[in-house]
Amino acid sequence: MSDTSAPVRSSWVDLANPTRFVAFVDRFAPWLAVASGLVLAAGLWLAFNSPEDYQQGATVRIMYIHVPFAWLSMLCYTIMAIAGLGTLVWRHPLADVSAKAAAPIGAVFTGLALVTGSIWGKPTWGTWWVWDARLTSVFILFLMYLGIIALSRAIEDPGRAARAVAVITLVGFINIPIIKFSVEWWNTLHQGSSVFRLNGPTIDPSMLWPLMVMALGCTLLFFTLHIVAMRTEIFRRRVAAMRRIQARRNEARPA
Repeated sequence: MSDTSAPVRSSWVDLANPTRFVAFVDRFAPWLAVASGLVLAAGLWLAFNSPEDYQQGATVRIMYIHVPFAWLSMLCYTIMAIAGLGTLVWRHPLADVSAKAAAPIGAVFTGLALVTGSIWGKPTWGTWWVWDARLTSVFILFLMYLGIIALSRAIEDPGRAARAVAVITLVGFINIPIIKFSVEWWNTLHQGSSVFRLNGPTIDPSMLWPLMVMALGCTLLFFTLHIVAMRTEIFRRRVAAMRRIQARRNEARPA
């Protein structure tokens, strides 16, 4: 087994080496975890001390966790799609590791986005669920995550599984712009974009800053979980490879 205590080099290209990537995670993940915890704590404090909405009252504070979850559900899938290109086009040694590690995290964030959206929708819209374009497309994204997880585990050959997951992920990426622009293409209960606009945000700064801090904290948390999950996947594959080698040796021994 390779030595995981090797020094971390400054070049990002070096991180394509699984051993150097593991060493990088060992050194960087604790700091990233602390940073995400501090930013999330600050974001929650700002959110609880933000003003109530004149229509929704205190219910609007669900926005500070719902919106980051929704953003990250799409960001995670985008990273998986890039990893899919890395598997099929560039044959990057960590591309499939990244995609497989990201899928369960993306499924959790998407599920949380659906749950918190339903909790927010009940007092705001008077219903827990409506099959509008935004909700339906996000629910499809959740099912896609589950399907990708199931597919990666159903195929025993690692190479075939990686290629199949990459193809399905890239085909499914068409759903991401549908989610993003669904409120503009169709009549939905969701309001249009109020943060990332060419003319600037329409949300009041007293609500915008807590939202952005929470989004940053959740993003840092995602990357912390992602790189740690990648490290775990690398270790799992090393153990599986050692078991296959041992099994071949046992088969080669004379009876």
